[in-house]
Amino acid sequence: MDVEVKVGSRKNVWHGLGRQRIEIPKSVLKSRVLQDEWLKQLYICGLGYYPKAKGHYTFRKNGLPENFLFYCVDGSGWYSIGDKRFEVKPNEYFILPAGVEHAYGSEDNNPWSIYWVHYGGTSLANINKMHTVQEHFSPAYVKGGEEIFSLFAKMYRTLELGYSNDNLVFANMCLPYFLSLFLYSQRHFSGESSGKMDVIDNAIMYMREHLHENLTLHDLSSRYNYSASRFSSLFKQKTGYAPIDYFIQMKMQKASQHLDFTDKLVKDIAISMGFDDPYYFSKRFTKVIGMPPTKYRTIKKD
Repeated sequence: MDVEVKVGSRKNVWHGLGRQRIEIPKSVLKSRVLQDEWLKQLYICGLGYYPKAKGHYTFRKNGLPENFLFYCVDGSGWYSIGDKRFEVKPNEYFILPAGVEHAYGSEDNNPWSIYWVHYGGTSLANINKMHTVQEHFSPAYVKGGEEIFSLFAKMYRTLELGYSNDNLVFANMCLPYFLSLFLYSQRHFSGESSGKMDVIDNAIMYMREHLHENLTLHDLSSRYNYSASRFSSLFKQKTGYAPIDYFIQMKMQKASQHLDFTDKLVKDIAISMGFDDPYYFSKRFTKVIGMPPTKYRTIKKD
């Protein structure tokens, strides 16, 4: 006799046809993961796939001690963090941060299909302070589903085979890259989605294409219709550097490649990087790289 599956959420867990779900037992996390100095920094607590998850609903007053990442591939749904509510559509994802009241659910008339990963770690608090992560507490569009699906399948199938040390290490080594496919989607797939890049990513791409020029803060801020102070603030918030300092670093990185792979004179490299004065170029190179260009070229690099 076939057993009827009662579709819907019970005790914050969705039940329905086609469900895939693995939760790492707390005993395994405690004995195998949290005792490992490397694994405990960032680790998978659970992951799964809910297709057409009708009746999917969860509310947690105090949130969870870990993060949740949800990736909607079909249908639609919603979630709330505190008093903020967001709608979620196909090819959008969001992160629920640890320790925050939240609720989420599938739309009744068009239930979502979602992939999800529940992850924690001793480094989680610092990760959640990152501007890039905080940006994605709100829904964000993501490209490159094929690579995401492939990596998810590898983690899932590995953990299906049990919780050996090798399986735990492999799956958890995949996790940071899996997260990066979401957090840095525009960089992984810039050729397909450059139109959706934010202002700072666009500015960095523009810098890379104009390393031979002497761009100023005014050049950059006016290009994106910002005041110099506002542009600098946004740029530093995202990268940790002032715009021109970042531009100089990019120039010196390129200059070091010329020193490594060509026989160009230092003065010619300086000119190609927009420096009329080779002495000033050498001074800036030394400050960024840690040694003069002439010494850099003579050092053997593995």
